[in-house]
Amino acid sequence: MNSSLRLAISGLGLVGKRHADAIAQVQGVELAAAVDPQESGRMAARERGVDCFETIDALLDSIEVDGVVLATPTPLHVDQASACVERGCPVLVEKPIGTSSREALALVALALQEGTPLLVGHHRRYNPLIQRAKDAIEDGLIGDIRAVHGTCWFYKPDQYFDEAPWRKRSGAGPISVNLVHDIDLLRYLCGEIVAVQAISAASARGFENEDVASALLEFGNGAVGSFTVSDSIVAPWSWEFTARENPKYAPTAEHCYKIGGSEGSLSLPDLRIWSHNDRQRDWWTPISATSLVRDASDPLVNQIRHFCDVIAGSAEPIVSGAEGFKTLQVIEAIQVSAQTRRRIEIPPFEATIARTFGNDISQNIRYF
Repeated sequence: MNSSLRLAISGLGLVGKRHADAIAQVQGVELAAAVDPQESGRMAARERGVDCFETIDALLDSIEVDGVVLATPTPLHVDQASACVERGCPVLVEKPIGTSSREALALVALALQEGTPLLVGHHRRYNPLIQRAKDAIEDGLIGDIRAVHGTCWFYKPDQYFDEAPWRKRSGAGPISVNLVHDIDLLRYLCGEIVAVQAISAASARGFENEDVASALLEFGNGAVGSFTVSDSIVAPWSWEFTARENPKYAPTAEHCYKIGGSEGSLSLPDLRIWSHNDRQRDWWTPISATSLVRDASDPLVNQIRHFCDVIAGSAEPIVSGAEGFKTLQVIEAIQVSAQTRRRIEIPPFEATIARTFGNDISQNIRYF
């Protein structure tokens, strides 16, 4: 890029500040402004030497920016992203893309119609270890995927909920806030999820949402999966504790995903491939592990760099609006299944958008 790209951030809270720090580490990019109606957000903007606006519309009416990062509470995502898309401003919206697949689909369709880049902040896909795992799977190192198991257990302190009461409300439990990250990675690594069946339990702290859930997953390629998530269990088995991605979390030497294949198995994020000696697939033959080598870099910084490449027209979105929608579809299906105790099938994205908006959009998808 010959000149600096100007990005704005809406929401300078816990996640927004991390995006601001990431922008500061990318050459040729600057934080131009912020949007936040809260005094804490305005103070954070002043500390970074940028103007802070009350609303997205006020920002876009006042200054020119090349892109906007939305790090606001989930209920604001679709309205704020739509305002950006309608003005032709590329947008990176934090996960999940919206509170429901129905409103998220409308946003994706709008971006497709307008031709405006829409990215969703599933930042873990930008971690080099995930790309190394993806390469290993595609290279056939574990054969055909047959089963997946994942765990996301940790204990969030009461302060986490008290400082942002929306986190106590229905729809803001660990299924939508945390499991959405894991489901996105499982889709990326193992293929599309076509059906789910789930159970959940009410919050032991008396919140409106769940605090523990378990889901059975059916993949389109015939693999099966299981996953449990909780924000009220004291345990070391979660991406946060095992990936060493965010220094705020004390790392453990455990793993949180197991992907089982016909030729071997892969654990993540430690990137260990287990197989029998001399590839003899026999439970009486000794089995051993090989650790894969990978690069290390900050996924959030990589994500901002990629967003800028998309804005510049030199790259297609890695996690497009359509990808964010597909992941939200699975999360929503898990929530519905947990409430109804029924198996929920998930329709293909192309069929869903064609049925809802017609073939003109579906036949010209660029996956913005």
